[in-house]
Parts: sequence; structure tokens; C-alpha cells
Amino acid sequence: MERLQKYLSSCGVASRRKSEELISQGKVKVNGKVVTELGIKVTDKDEVCVDNVKVAKQEKEYYLLYKPEKIICSVHDEKGRTTVVDLIDTQEKIFPIGRLDYDTSGLLLLTNDGEITNKLTHPSKNIEKTYYVKVDGIVTYKDINELENGIVLDGIKTKKAKAKIRKIDKQNNKSYVELTITEGRNHQVKNMFASLNHKVLKLKRIKYAFFTLDNLSVGEYRKLTIKEVKQLYNYVK
Repeated sequence: MERLQKYLSSCGVASRRKSEELISQGKVKVNGKVVTELGIKVTDKDEVCVDNVKVAKQEKEYYLLYKPEKIICSVHDEKGRTTVVDLIDTQEKIFPIGRLDYDTSGLLLLTNDGEITNKLTHPSKNIEKTYYVKVDGIVTYKDINELENGIVLDGIKTKKAKAKIRKIDKQNNKSYVELTITEGRNHQVKNMFASLNHKVLKLKRIKYAFFTLDNLSVGEYRKLTIKEVKQLYNYVK
């Protein structure tokens, strides 16, 4: 037996946290009865429905996508725009692990494995995410020091980061910086640079945990190998 929210994430319905929301909202039925308690346990013999649609456990799938700009990082979009899920050729109900902004490109993992999603997105895991950032203005080493030591955003200081100046274009008044953070606050990278009076012009995630964009072009994706999946689980132990 396993908790209902874990079962739902195993079925690819959503992450465990989102599944808890669905249960609390009364959208889940077990054997024909609406369940709102998070502690209830089920087995594969129970009939579980979400919004009156029966769900069942899926074969686990894991993908690494080079997300293009102007693609929605979601499962569905109410405006009918292309989502990251639309780019993956699969019949399984996969979803992105974390988010990348509409105008941000780069590395994104997608899966129907709610357990690994829950672990990777939990703040305590401090997963490293590296971005290549093009900003307006000339970034100084004082700026780099502030980025690394933490910047106060909405009254809370960001965790320590790693930052490197990759290129300075004095002629066009532009800078290129590599920034590694372990948090996932909303628009965090953009807001960190904005606090230093540098507008982010282009943003690309080039690394997530131990994954890179090697051998992928914009819009391309690949399945993770069994070895990589095992490595990922070991990474978040």
C-alpha cells in the first residue's frame, strides 16, 4: 500500500505536491468515493479517478530537452500556445521538473515520475542550476562578488552562488556571465541582475545537476539512460 498522493504521482497525474492539492480540492475518487484526506493509502487493486477519469501507473519516462525561447514551460496552456510537453513524442503524461520562463532557453528535464520530481524540486536538495546570461551594461567584479555572496530579493537574501564573467563587450556595452544558483525563486536570475542595475537580455540554462546540453540543438531532446536515472536518484538521496 502507498499514500494516495504518491500513487497519483506514480500514475503521472502530477508531482506529489500538486497531487496533494488535487486531493484537498475533492477532485480525487477512490472506489467511487471522493477522498480529501492526504493520509489515505491505496493499492493497485483500488480504482482511483481524477476528475472522474480513471488513472493507472505508467511506465516511467525521463527526457532531457533543449527548450527553445517562446515555449510555455507547462503541460497545458489556456491560450493555446506550444508547451514543452508538445515537443516530446510520447503517449505518457509527462510534466516538466521545475520551470523555465517563456523567454528563457536551455536545459529542462521532463518525466512522469512524481517521486524524483518531488525530490529534485525540494529546496533542501540545493540542486545546482547554471545559466549563461547576457546583460546590458558592464558587469564588474564587485557585481560578481555580490552575486556570489547573496542579494536581498523581497526581503530575503539569496543563497551563495557561483559567478564568472565570460565576456565583456565594451563596444556594445554588454556583458556575458555564467551564474550557478541552488534556488528556484520566480525570475530569480533576472531579479538578481536587476538589483545590480543590469537588465537580462538573454538567458539560457546550460546545466542542471550533472546534466548538460552536449550534442543537442535548440528544440531537440533525448531520453535519459538507465544509468543516468540511477545516478539522478543517487544525487538526491
